[in-house]
Amino acid sequence: MIPGIAGDPRVYLDGAYTPLSQAKVSVLDRGFIFGDGVYEVVPAYGGKPFRVDQHLARLGRSLGRLRIAPPMDDAGWRGLVAELIRTCDAPDCLVYLQVTRGVAHRDHAFPSPAVAPTVFAMATPFVRPGREARERGLSVICIPDERWLHCDIKSVSLLGNVLARQQAADAGADEVIQLRDGRVTEGASSNVWVVRDGRLLAPPRDHLILEGIRYGLVAELAAAADIPFEARPIARDELAQAQEILLSSATREILPVVRMDGEPVGDGLPGPVYARLRAGYDARIAAL
Repeated sequence: MIPGIAGDPRVYLDGAYTPLSQAKVSVLDRGFIFGDGVYEVVPAYGGKPFRVDQHLARLGRSLGRLRIAPPMDDAGWRGLVAELIRTCDAPDCLVYLQVTRGVAHRDHAFPSPAVAPTVFAMATPFVRPGREARERGLSVICIPDERWLHCDIKSVSLLGNVLARQQAADAGADEVIQLRDGRVTEGASSNVWVVRDGRLLAPPRDHLILEGIRYGLVAELAAAADIPFEARPIARDELAQAQEILLSSATREILPVVRMDGEPVGDGLPGPVYARLRAGYDARIAAL
């Protein structure tokens, strides 16, 4: 048994489906040795993948940035996602896709000639954010962003994010908001949204954040709800003066932050901009 995983689900590894307990990867895999790989997490609702086009496009960008040859074409990825969703023992699930550079002698430089990438994928049940998270909101703490400068790559090298998330756990908070040079970047595993004077703000899509798939979705939902949206640098004092703060990610969807560093955000309750965006998000899922 693997902690946190029920049963022995069927997973995909390098061209074959196998029980998770039997899936083995070499200790010389560069993903294990160096964190040399990328990943995606595709949510599925009622057996239908959500925003899969955008997830696969970002996977392709991440592979390109690491100069890893795509191990399969778009149709192959879609077929893999569909098969894992089909065999997932839950109506809603998360499909995890990971590609590493492959197995080679340990050397920092890329292996030459190139080796076959390692491809691993699995689907796990997804429990959507519940009533308490939606109606009571989340708490966050602010910390310095001490990660590397290629946060736009969805890399499996996540130690900086892990340490940041643990700071939140140690403080009894749900998430962090990271700041670099006095400006908001993102959470440990989420994008950050700020509402000021009725306008929805987000940090610019650059190398300092991972552009979550929900980034584009929330911008679309804001336009549909006539909420003015602007992507620009957000200073620390603007964060402190926010009427609302929101977090978005595949697993959190979109949720309100009601406390930051122990102090209430706005009036300490989920706000009207969140309510409109939440309604739009739920409507997109219902329309699948």
